[in-house]
Amino acid sequence: MSGEANEGKSLEVSVDDKTYLRIPIRTRVIMPGDQLDDVIREYAEGHTQRGDILFVTEKIVAIMQGRSYMMSEIRPRRLAAFLSRFVTKTAYGIGLGIPETMEFALREVGAPRILFAAAVSAVTKVFGRRGDFYRIAGEKARAIDGPTPGTIPPYNEAVVLGPEDPHGVARDVKRIVGCDVAVVDINDLGGNILGTTLDKGAERLLARILSDNPLGQGHQSTPMGIIRRA
Repeated sequence: MSGEANEGKSLEVSVDDKTYLRIPIRTRVIMPGDQLDDVIREYAEGHTQRGDILFVTEKIVAIMQGRSYMMSEIRPRRLAAFLSRFVTKTAYGIGLGIPETMEFALREVGAPRILFAAAVSAVTKVFGRRGDFYRIAGEKARAIDGPTPGTIPPYNEAVVLGPEDPHGVARDVKRIVGCDVAVVDINDLGGNILGTTLDKGAERLLARILSDNPLGQGHQSTPMGIIRRA
């Protein structure tokens, strides 16, 4: 189970005067064809306690669902290349700022919705408003991850989509480990809880507990972890 924290982060955090442990679970590199139930049994089963929350990153769930694609396999259409030019890239990820990721946004969401999101965003940016593109394009577009140097190989050269049915995944995993489960999308900008067995209040608390991305996204090889009251 042992794993390291993200650089500069602690594995212990206080939220609302309560202290929580963020316990990393180190795994081998997860590959397409691996089965989530098998991975959970191999690395997490037997390590959780009553009252814990097991969180699993959306990326490994999506990979095991066959929703990762090597850059060399992707053939973006001209529209994807055109639209990707207008996406702002940040230090935390390229988002839909390359033709390959934009291509999958068009496939996942549909060209009409992406075009509408782009048009609205172009207008509202003039007035200093940000974020309308993803608000309109929706979670499927937001969840698409492109290749980044800090990602563990071979996924530093891959596009990974969001997972299918994260709530159903969480329910299935709970039957194995016996505690609440969350499928999460966490990075250095914050995070989203994509699917859980928790109520809404507990989801919001979990997002705060994980908001500083304590386990990292790359060499740490810790795609799941346990939240436990200290």
